[in-house]
Amino acid sequence: MRTVRLQLICVMLLSLLGFAASVTAEEAGFKPIFDGKTLNGWKSPNMSYWSVADGAITARSTVRNPCKSNQFLTWQLGELDDFELKLKYRMTGTQAANSGIQIRSNIEADGHAIGYQADIDMAGTYVGALYDERARGMLAQRGQKTVIAADGKMTHTPLGDSGALMSNIKKDDWNDYRIIARGSRIILKINGKVTAEVIDGDKKNRDLSGALALQLHSGPPMQVQFKDILLKRTKMSRKKKTW
Repeated sequence: MRTVRLQLICVMLLSLLGFAASVTAEEAGFKPIFDGKTLNGWKSPNMSYWSVADGAITARSTVRNPCKSNQFLTWQLGELDDFELKLKYRMTGTQAANSGIQIRSNIEADGHAIGYQADIDMAGTYVGALYDERARGMLAQRGQKTVIAADGKMTHTPLGDSGALMSNIKKDDWNDYRIIARGSRIILKINGKVTAEVIDGDKKNRDLSGALALQLHSGPPMQVQFKDILLKRTKMSRKKKTW
């Protein structure tokens, strides 16, 4: 009996070690791109909306400093093509509060980002969706997979229940956002669940590389925070790596 128990314990330990090794291997390659203390490496034309509070990049609009046009804080240390990004976000404000994470974007002279946006909002209308800022508009709503043909035609299919996915997202608290971009495929996950997926075959309008930026949307007073920002580059064929 003792021998059998020892064998069972050994099997359990080996299973746990194997699980830990697989988790470590999966998370390998992620590096922090925000130091938790300063905005070094991040820039916006109007820095009055941006600060660091509670160890997080904090975007805040107030009655005294209203946000009348969308603001973007852009990461300055490189551009992205194929990558994985994970971070935590927290939002407070009215139901009109809105934000997002710009990926593979083009930055205009006034600082406005154009391109893919992993959406965030307080009302739950857009959070978890993939939007194309100042371009094609909504690509995939929460709970939707979209295949975009070469001619721009979009075919939408369900990948989950929008309401159920929304119930997995915490209001006024921290949520884990993960973005995976490989070639023409982009996958969004919030708190471990896939919320949207896009396969973009529209070569004329898609972006395979570009900037990373955080958005503060125009509108009533609000606050959105981002922390534990980790990036893993899985390919950087056209741009020189910065590490």
